[in-house]
Amino acid sequence: MKKFSKCLLVFVVLLCTTLAFSQSTITGKILGSDFNEPLPGANVVEKGTSNGTTTNFDGNFTFKTNASSGELVITFVGYSSKTISFSGDQDLGTISLASSDIGLQEIQIIASVAVDRKTPVAVSTIRAAEIELKLGTQEFPEILKSTPGVYATKQGGGFGDGRINLRGFSSENVAVMINGVPVNDMENGRVFWSNWAGLGDVTSSMQVQRGLGAAKVAVPSIGGTINILSKTTDVEAGGNLYTTIANDGYKKFGLTYSTGLMENGFAATVSAAKTDGNGYVDGTEFTAVNYFVNISKQINENHKIALTAFGAKQTHGQRQNRHTIETFRDSERGIKFNSDWGYKDGQVTNSEDNFYHKPQISLNHYWTISDKTNLSTAAYASFGSGGGGGTAGDNSKFFLENDDYRVGVLGTIDFDKIVDENVAAGVSGSESILRASRNDHKWYGILSTLKTDITDELVLLAGLDYRYYRGLHFQEVTDLLGGQYHSDDNDVNNPNRQTQVGDKIGYNNDGLVNWLGGFTQLEYSKDKLSAFVALNASNTSYKRIDYFNYLDTDPLQETDASNFFGYGAKGGANFNIDDNHNVFANLGYFERAPFFRAVYPNFNNDDVNDGQENEKITSFELGYGFRGEKLSANVNVYHTTWNDRTEFAGFQRQDGTLAFANILGVNALHQGLEIDFVYRATDALKLTGMASLGDWTWKNNIEGVEIRDEEQNVIETVDIIIKDLHVGDAAQTTFALGANYNLGANTIVTLDYNYFADLYADFDPSDRGTAGPDAWKVPAYGIFDTAVRHNFKFGEFDAILTGRINNILNTTHITDALDGSGRGNVGDADYIAPSSARSARVFYGFGRTFSVGMKLNF
Repeated sequence: MKKFSKCLLVFVVLLCTTLAFSQSTITGKILGSDFNEPLPGANVVEKGTSNGTTTNFDGNFTFKTNASSGELVITFVGYSSKTISFSGDQDLGTISLASSDIGLQEIQIIASVAVDRKTPVAVSTIRAAEIELKLGTQEFPEILKSTPGVYATKQGGGFGDGRINLRGFSSENVAVMINGVPVNDMENGRVFWSNWAGLGDVTSSMQVQRGLGAAKVAVPSIGGTINILSKTTDVEAGGNLYTTIANDGYKKFGLTYSTGLMENGFAATVSAAKTDGNGYVDGTEFTAVNYFVNISKQINENHKIALTAFGAKQTHGQRQNRHTIETFRDSERGIKFNSDWGYKDGQVTNSEDNFYHKPQISLNHYWTISDKTNLSTAAYASFGSGGGGGTAGDNSKFFLENDDYRVGVLGTIDFDKIVDENVAAGVSGSESILRASRNDHKWYGILSTLKTDITDELVLLAGLDYRYYRGLHFQEVTDLLGGQYHSDDNDVNNPNRQTQVGDKIGYNNDGLVNWLGGFTQLEYSKDKLSAFVALNASNTSYKRIDYFNYLDTDPLQETDASNFFGYGAKGGANFNIDDNHNVFANLGYFERAPFFRAVYPNFNNDDVNDGQENEKITSFELGYGFRGEKLSANVNVYHTTWNDRTEFAGFQRQDGTLAFANILGVNALHQGLEIDFVYRATDALKLTGMASLGDWTWKNNIEGVEIRDEEQNVIETVDIIIKDLHVGDAAQTTFALGANYNLGANTIVTLDYNYFADLYADFDPSDRGTAGPDAWKVPAYGIFDTAVRHNFKFGEFDAILTGRINNILNTTHITDALDGSGRGNVGDADYIAPSSARSARVFYGFGRTFSVGMKLNF
């Protein structure tokens, strides 16, 4: 027996020794080929076993294999898997995983994607997985609210009515690009996010480039650039079904399917979803159908084409009119109160709503001319149709201002009473009607970029950017509210018309914009240093056609073209001190053509302001980055001056009509400090945070500006007393802290806190004719959000269950405010100062909301 025990002990020792000697220690680093950034959490598994590990924050991994040789299988969501052989102890070095989206890297060339520790700009990147986890029922821009310099709100609270400010600049001055194609309105620079309902479903990544940004084309990036890359086609065949339910009747159903890359080089992906609900705010019911199609074909080794089409047809009720804090408190509905809706014959009817459909179609061609040169071209078109609802007629103020036409105190609009009065008027026509202000458009463009490697260190990029835009602006009757017709005398070609539903009223004009631009960029990269210098120039041409104010035979019906030449120059450099530290700097100056409104300030073709000055922007930035095994952090400071900002002042002509004059010399300064970090405390816990401290003020007063009429008579003088007043409309101080915790391999829980302070109410500088205090400062507020995601098997499907709660503590907070105009006279007992809480008009943010979603992958 003792002899047997000794033999068994020897056998066990020999077995363990053999196993120990047969093991190998494997190390390596995994990067994503799209952004050349580490992929934390990538899976590394010894093929045929369950033995494996995941990469740390820096993309590094190390583990012991069961065998001395074999194969490793490396996988990460959104990237193609890779199998690598190993033998003995081995450092595999840097391993690059290709994106599983076909054509994504080519799109990134057009889209000017910034690369970490190389492109010298302040940048934050959010990937599809995080968008899917945290977006929920939030507005698409709100996914960026934990990004330095960003202030995003739901504004009035209607579906798709969100807005975003970047470093204190509104959307008119923040370039938004989808797959490298600019989508800011060609006439006013605005971005209407309701046009892109469902964009969160098809976004591969979203990159916020603050300040000058990396875009080569001339875009309105005073505050920065939001660079959205849509999903393309997947390498592997498959798809998913998903559904989401949420508060206030929110329901969403969607489907995505990809053919995968077939042997003939063809691949296609289609996606569609339907969303509807009642809306958190009263009277904001909505419905939307969004779709996405991508078809790609590898023609040969040198040519690839891809067709992308996406859009959303949506309609939703709106809350357009802000109210005082007192009004919200007095209303039975509290922060959900909305004065812009009611019932007509038992059906919800909106005095303010929005309906739009804006499909965008892009045909991309990628040509590999040689090993060193390629050409990427995107030809695109967009066809917008829709607008926003409102009221018209002699008694249209009843909709908002007359309590006799409301059901109860601060109640809904009594549409039935208005219908009864219009019916009683009979042949006299409707005194009050509903109308829509339409903004249809046709937009065509082509963007082509040539990239060539001059040497191993020097790369030249050059290209052309052409855009044509025609906006059709008119009002139309949408509901006569019981009347037989509506009288309108605004069309000089057909005066005193008795209009019906669908007829044009009020105004009818077109805006034409032609844009031609060129750009070039030289990039240098060697060892630790990367640098670039970029130049762009463009000509913007405006024309206006007015069908109502001028006879068809009048030469003034169509204006001559007004041309504005803009240009820009920027450069920057990044230096990687070592593997952990880098510093960068950038500097730029550009002049931007004024918007369409500044050229035609009086909404007619008589007063063309073609001598309007370009707006002038100068910006510089310094940044520092740290990349450690557990900690990644960025610190940057910025300084942006905006001179000759377009500003209008109103005055009354001798004939009593109201007119506007442009005022030059209004300047603003935006400067600040931004910090963000990610700390991987353990393999399971990741902490994130940011702080953004802004100082955004008006730089100067404008005094004694003479406003003259056509005979050069001085009508009045204008003073704008704004020096050192804070710029309103966005929180100048923001903080964020977040925690992501993995509860095992299949479950992740997140908790995020966002704090907003130093938010001054928005105001028109032209209204500040005398010295006075800052605009009203909105009380600071903080919001907690949470999300949980669980992966599991549901029959044959890989399933994902996601739950979210926004504003966990149901914190009451004001997100948007307009400074009040004051009431009464100074010294009166009932006087309310303009810069006070009682006179400000506000929108409240949402209270606690939730959503639960499930996705089945096949």
